[in-house]
Amino acid sequence: MVDHLANTEINSQRIAAVESCFGASGQPLALPGRVLLGEGILTKECRKKPKPRIFFLFNDILVYGSIIINKRKYNSQHIIPLEDVTLETLPDTLQMKNRWMIKTSKKSFVVSAASLTERKEWISHLEECIKHLLTKTGRQPCREPAAPWIPDKATDICMRCTHTKFSTLTRRHHCRKCGFVVCADCSRQRFLMPRLSPKPLRVCNLCYRQLLAEEKREAETERRQAEPLRAALQGYEPSSGDDSDKSDDERAEQWPADTEFYTSQVSWSSFHS
Repeated sequence: MVDHLANTEINSQRIAAVESCFGASGQPLALPGRVLLGEGILTKECRKKPKPRIFFLFNDILVYGSIIINKRKYNSQHIIPLEDVTLETLPDTLQMKNRWMIKTSKKSFVVSAASLTERKEWISHLEECIKHLLTKTGRQPCREPAAPWIPDKATDICMRCTHTKFSTLTRRHHCRKCGFVVCADCSRQRFLMPRLSPKPLRVCNLCYRQLLAEEKREAETERRQAEPLRAALQGYEPSSGDDSDKSDDERAEQWPADTEFYTSQVSWSSFHS
């Protein structure tokens, strides 16, 4: 179906309609070979509460955004490369049914469909597109997906110290490493995680210690791997005369005074003319 629809007028019109709905706030979506395969409204578990979001499945990306006027206006566009996506089916809760998690290296979140059949269709189409892309590019599936954020209402107390109660004055924070809801005292540290952001991000105290230990282990591993090379280089003498310990007078004595190094009879300045 993808090959049949690629570069057809109907596909171009459908993609143009999606671009129009996002307006100037969205990015251009039309690319050679890109096909819009389907769309639908899914409920996304957000930090504050579950909210409906419009999703568009292309053969290489997944696009979603907030609904202002259905079929007419959307905003807050997000674009996810499908080759960075892995999926995980989740059990139902009292609040949400037909759930599954969309996991990527930068962000992971939970969505739910209106019916079990709809969930199966979404997951089936997503997995088919992901498999095709990974085969085409030769890449491996995402091995370290970002942790999903625990919704604010999932807990009234800090999930680390377990005694600080949240209130209007005591704010909830999220650890970017584990996704737990934590208090300010339990998340005062920042750590650079290039996979998520170019800036240091808030992490809880436990994750901060773990990240520091991991960083130390990696540095120690690099040091050990470099030791054989350093040991091998210690046995070499400098190869350049300029780096030798011998003085200029000692080097001059090694050559007869009448030795001609350049016999072209061309002056040095001629090389620069």
